[in-house]
Amino acid sequence: MRFSVVTWNIHKGIGGVDRRYRIDRVVAVLATLGADVLLLQEVTDGLPRARFHDQAELLAEALDLHHVAFGPQHRFAIGGYGNAILSRYPLHDVHHLDLTIGTRKRRGAVSAHARVRVGSHTRSIALFNMHLGLAGSERGLQLERFLASEALTRLHRSTPVVLGGDLNDLWGSLGPRFLAPAGFARAGKTVSTFPAALPVRPLDGIFVRGDLKSEHCERPYDPLTRSASDHLPLVARLVLTPAET
Repeated sequence: MRFSVVTWNIHKGIGGVDRRYRIDRVVAVLATLGADVLLLQEVTDGLPRARFHDQAELLAEALDLHHVAFGPQHRFAIGGYGNAILSRYPLHDVHHLDLTIGTRKRRGAVSAHARVRVGSHTRSIALFNMHLGLAGSERGLQLERFLASEALTRLHRSTPVVLGGDLNDLWGSLGPRFLAPAGFARAGKTVSTFPAALPVRPLDGIFVRGDLKSEHCERPYDPLTRSASDHLPLVARLVLTPAET
């Protein structure tokens, strides 16, 4: 069974170059990619700068992905933003994991399980969408907290897991240092995704574990993706392998 996953920091729908709020550009990019699961960061909810849109709901309607899990991360006097999972498949067991370190900016991950049909059977795929901090030591502590969390440790090592997000991974080192020892493999090669106009840093990534393999991962780079956000999206084509008996 094959399916596709996108991770993307949509920057609240604000263009990375022109600084204009144009959520229609985000919709156009995602519609073109046609992924089955979206792991999106900086998704707004009632924020004045984003015309008070509930972006998770707006995107779900526009893209016909009606299964949504939203993890609020930053709240203000009016509105806020956070991480969202949009899925073609039903979602259940939705949780929010607080990854905030001390007095630093609030960070977190939203997790959910997607139910997918594989032949005559139904399988559950664990999805984790996270946005890590700006300091190297902070990111390490956040990943250690995630790897030790019940949301992950309760899973069997063969359970299919997708982890994606804006990891603020300046050097592409978080995978080898933290995720690979825990059984995760990067989908595709390490590629730069920030800034979108002229990417030089591999801040974003998709990783898989368990009964999942990556067939292909790419970074769409065209006039629309360069203008829609300050990050470029990543899209991975994944294969759910048969469960061992």
